[in-house]
Amino acid sequence: MDAPTLAAADALAVLAVEHETHYRYTAPVELAHHMAFLRPLDDTRQQVDAFTLDVQPPPAHTSVGVDRFGNTRHFFAAAGAHHELRVLSRSRVRVRARAATAPQASPPWESVRERLTYRAGCTYEPATEFAVPSPYVPRLDALRDYAQPSFAAGRPIAEAALDLMHRIHADFAYASASTTIETPLAQVVQERRGVCQDFAHVLIGACRMLGLAARYVSGYLLTQPPPGAPLLIGADASHAWAAVWCPGDGDAPDGDWLELDPTNDVVPDLDHVRVAVGRDFGDVAPLRGVIRGGGAHELTVRVTTRRCPVRM
Repeated sequence: MDAPTLAAADALAVLAVEHETHYRYTAPVELAHHMAFLRPLDDTRQQVDAFTLDVQPPPAHTSVGVDRFGNTRHFFAAAGAHHELRVLSRSRVRVRARAATAPQASPPWESVRERLTYRAGCTYEPATEFAVPSPYVPRLDALRDYAQPSFAAGRPIAEAALDLMHRIHADFAYASASTTIETPLAQVVQERRGVCQDFAHVLIGACRMLGLAARYVSGYLLTQPPPGAPLLIGADASHAWAAVWCPGDGDAPDGDWLELDPTNDVVPDLDHVRVAVGRDFGDVAPLRGVIRGGGAHELTVRVTTRRCPVRM
């Protein structure tokens, strides 16, 4: 499968997303500080028409800012005893289709690796930050060994990255709840199974072991696909995929990053909404926090993404 070729590069979809996170605690939470990455990204291929964030109980303090990767980050703090926390975000996003691309026209992967190799006195390439290990994507020789069959000498980088995506989809089994974020990546590679964040980390780690830059993308999938299209895996929750730095790709929203969804073996397009990018899951977790009290907890997450009429 190559990158999609589309007849109309200005094809447009409008997607409405509702994402609810609900914590129930067995004991009162006296104090809580939370950080959320829930507002989708704004760039040339994706525009946010509307966004709301509702937190219950109402927080005592809230703030919003942009992190160093360009993601919108919300902070909120709750003071006073509460037995549950409900965070509901609603987004309406315009997504434009990718333009037609030719993977074989991208530069050889070795030349891209050379651009990412540090040399004194040379111009710094910002993508280098995504070519080194990160907390959830350590260096693993097994990932280098796994990647190499896709990256033959002189092969165009986009073509090689697509082949790697196809292989991960074929070789790794998607098994819901088979891992947690604390499951070591080495275990995922050995057992060849996991969930979307694992598949993204495998692709990212494999590229980094060859000296290439790859980053993590969090987001959403269309819950019910158009008639005749297959149901995408991960559509009932927040989703994750990867992006590989392919200079000269020609259709990247923010700097020649080719997005790849190994869970579904597709190049993300009109059915994907991007929320945040980072080195790995740890940079862009949808919701995390520190609480005092609470005891044990029960977590429920619900995500619905639907297509809306396009109004110009």
